[in-house]
Amino acid sequence: MADRLSARAAIAVVTDDFTELPYPERTSAPDGPLGWPGYDAARARAAERTGERESVICGTAVVEGTRAVVVAFEFGFLGGSLGERTGDRLEAAYVHARAHRLPVVPLVATGGSRMQEGMLALTQLQRVARESALTRQAGLPQIAVVRDPTTGGGWATLGAGADVVLALPDAQVGFAGSRVRPADADPAAYTARAQVAAGAADALVRPEDLRETLGRWLRLLTRPATAPAPPPHALGAAGPPAAGWDAVRRARAPERPRAAAYLDAYFTDRVTLSGDRCGGTDPDGMLCGFGEHEGRTVAYAAQTGTATRPAGYRTAARLVRLADRLGIPVLTLVDTPGAANDAEAERQGVGAAIADLFGAVAAARTPVTTLVVGEGGSGGALALAAPGNTWVTPDSYFSVIAPELAAAILKRPPDAVRTTADQLRVRPQDLVALGVVRGVVGPAGAGAPPG
Repeated sequence: MADRLSARAAIAVVTDDFTELPYPERTSAPDGPLGWPGYDAARARAAERTGERESVICGTAVVEGTRAVVVAFEFGFLGGSLGERTGDRLEAAYVHARAHRLPVVPLVATGGSRMQEGMLALTQLQRVARESALTRQAGLPQIAVVRDPTTGGGWATLGAGADVVLALPDAQVGFAGSRVRPADADPAAYTARAQVAAGAADALVRPEDLRETLGRWLRLLTRPATAPAPPPHALGAAGPPAAGWDAVRRARAPERPRAAAYLDAYFTDRVTLSGDRCGGTDPDGMLCGFGEHEGRTVAYAAQTGTATRPAGYRTAARLVRLADRLGIPVLTLVDTPGAANDAEAERQGVGAAIADLFGAVAAARTPVTTLVVGEGGSGGALALAAPGNTWVTPDSYFSVIAPELAAAILKRPPDAVRTTADQLRVRPQDLVALGVVRGVVGPAGAGAPPG
């Protein structure tokens, strides 16, 4: 699908059985609310050129088996700009979505608000934002597809404001359109690729893959459940470690199974949520998304064994809040030596990011299940752990601080690290005895852990 397809062509690429919704009728003064000379003539030319009466088309459709409300922008109609009539159509579409419990899929291609309607056009952004907020409160997902171009208020509401943002690879995406940005601005910063790299969009999707990808997202996000996700089976060592330092060495072993292996074994299908919506990503430290486990949807946030960056914690908090709003259980995998503690992490607000994740997990109404699959290093690991429903594998440990650092703080010699590890009681069986975790999971075939 080319990025500049018409609205109806874009709808046809990703949906079946599209039925247009009835639109509210609005009468306006000649040349619009501002009496802008030539405005009526410009609209007439746009209508003749595109066959549309407005810059957005709204209706219901089926996307790979899931019915949704689809709103598609027609860039050929005055640059896909938003005016009062556009706002009428968008509001009606969101109201219909809530009334019929349907997800919303904006296919966005817009240059922003319509100058010929002045501030009355700009205030449509507030109107759209309210409808989007009401739809979020209703527990309905919004998955945006940003086409070429997506700029201005359309990007700042329907695009970037969606729960999930999928972007066509060659699309121009940014708040500032090409005619209003600084002359010396780097054009690469205003692209879909740049928005994904900055954590403002979740993924680049090739046109030929868009229907399938959108269908997977819709299927996974529209299946709420009330039962907690069961913890995965252990993939590594089966027996308990003999001593505290043995537990630490096992968890740090390069050959130990990591998050990707656990996710692949647990889910039959999964999609990735990426970015903290604050300018950052942590693809090497935190994996987030939604997957299918035994026929139902489970959200996941998984540390990968590295020091977690602030953007990783913020992405995980975003994941937990979205799953909570949609009524989807959450699985978290703990595996980090601790939070990143370099100067850049401090500048990026690592403490606030950890606090935000603690708050998201604590406030979640949907059940959260945690499995410690490797290192559980201090508060940077605990922030991802579910109070009262955390499990451990035989090749993991959890500690208030790394044994080496504890020995250093206590001014003990290096050869006292092993003894310190024992005193910290970091072994899986110690954690069970202390009541910190519910139990130690076994390998597949060993039976499920108790409920």
